[in-house]
Amino acid sequence: MLIDWFTVGAQALNFLILVWLLKRYLYKPILDALDARERRIAAELADADAKKSEAQEERDLFLHKNEQFDEQRAALMNEAMEEVKAERRRLLDEARTAADALSAKRQEALRAEADNLNDAIRRKTQQEVFAIARKTLKDLAAVSLEERMTEMFVQQVRTMKGGTKETLAQTLEAASEPVLVRSAYGLSGEQRATIEQALTETFSADIPLRFETAPSLVSGIELITNGQKIAWSIADYLTAMEKVVASLHQDKDLVDTATGPPTTPKAGSKADKPKPETQRQ
Repeated sequence: MLIDWFTVGAQALNFLILVWLLKRYLYKPILDALDARERRIAAELADADAKKSEAQEERDLFLHKNEQFDEQRAALMNEAMEEVKAERRRLLDEARTAADALSAKRQEALRAEADNLNDAIRRKTQQEVFAIARKTLKDLAAVSLEERMTEMFVQQVRTMKGGTKETLAQTLEAASEPVLVRSAYGLSGEQRATIEQALTETFSADIPLRFETAPSLVSGIELITNGQKIAWSIADYLTAMEKVVASLHQDKDLVDTATGPPTTPKAGSKADKPKPETQRQ
């Protein structure tokens, strides 16, 4: 068999041209495309890693901020609870103070009401005693109660002695205005003259007097000048009676809480018959 070298050469040349063409227009673009794809995939992986790292950092930052928020929230809650407790204590203290003040005010009002009631009872008792004494003196001795009280006051003035008399004498001498004489009733001209005469004879001086009616005295007469006072009143006897009654109530309370008989004031003691009042006002 004969070899056609021209054909072989032509075929070899065609093969080389085909290889060059495949390499030039097929393999190289494919390889470039593969390289580009690899580079793109590597870039995407690097970008994904970067984003993953960034996401991790953001996650850590979020967790840290969340922990800080929880701590701040707990601190604010504790602070709010403390403020609520403090406000509650303050409101309770204010309520307790207001309740105590209201209770004290109520107690004071009750005491004032009791005092007013006692004063009313005392005045009514004194008035009743005054009326009974006036009627008794009028029926038994034909002497009015006013006259008898004037006599008792004059007697009180005439029997003054010692330092009390000297102090009152100095006060009367230094008085720049008429001396005030108050009585529970209007004194007659004769009764006023009797009092003026008693003062003049007792202190050896003319003493100008100014008479005034004061129903609150309830059967009494008093002389007042520069803080000095000499007085006589049926109220003194009633006050002594009050003390006796109060002591009896106290003794009763002692009997209720302890054994043994109560100690009662003896009849005829000083509490039964008080002395007329002579004091510094």
